[in-house]
Amino acid sequence: MRITRSIIPNLFTLANLFSGFSAIVSISEGDMQRAGMFIVFAGLFDVLDGAMARLTRSTSELGVELDSLCDAVSFGVAPSFLLYSTILHVLGQTGVLIASLSALAGVYRLARFNVQLSGFEDKLYFSGMPIPSGALILVSYGLFIAPSGLIPPDYVLLFTTILVIIVALVMISTIKFDNIPKPSISAFRERPFIFIMGIISFVVTIYTKGEALFYVMCGYLLLGVARAGFGLIGQKVHSDEERDTLEDPDDNPFDL
Repeated sequence: MRITRSIIPNLFTLANLFSGFSAIVSISEGDMQRAGMFIVFAGLFDVLDGAMARLTRSTSELGVELDSLCDAVSFGVAPSFLLYSTILHVLGQTGVLIASLSALAGVYRLARFNVQLSGFEDKLYFSGMPIPSGALILVSYGLFIAPSGLIPPDYVLLFTTILVIIVALVMISTIKFDNIPKPSISAFRERPFIFIMGIISFVVTIYTKGEALFYVMCGYLLLGVARAGFGLIGQKVHSDEERDTLEDPDDNPFDL
């Protein structure tokens, strides 16, 4: 078999899958902290495989499909299994259904992304929240927020259910979410706000040993939703102004 340079990014992609599988094994053994660590590792490998593909100029349709299959396990199945094992298992089969919603939505989003892919260049925005972002919200919630006591015990199940539904909906939506720019001078010049916020979020997450990750990722979610909301309001105002212009009585030829 002839070894090509495309094997390099594909190895990082497979390392993503290995990390996701290791997370599932850790969850089944009751070690949730280790599972969370493996899911974070999967995210790092997911970033690195794209970087290596661009560096070696070996982007391909095979790489895209392989990446989506691995993401489905690491950021779809593993986080859903973690939430079920830590919180939703008390609901039995209903808990299985609720926990699976984010995985189902994530897989659908990955399939839609592949179908709509028109090139291998980086895009400024994603259509719908990326599945790794949804995974980080759910995992950080399950590991840090739910056990912290911030949410009254009687409301943990309700809050968890609502959170899963929200994450699932924003993943399958067409709301625009920023693609975090790669560290470079050109990226800073093009989108300084997003670049600086990304660095601050990373530093805060590291400083708090992951405890701030839930709030950071919820901020990312809210930023996308807020921008979509303001966009709809702007369109409504613009359409109302156009209608008022068309209905301006001064333009009525029958007025004296």
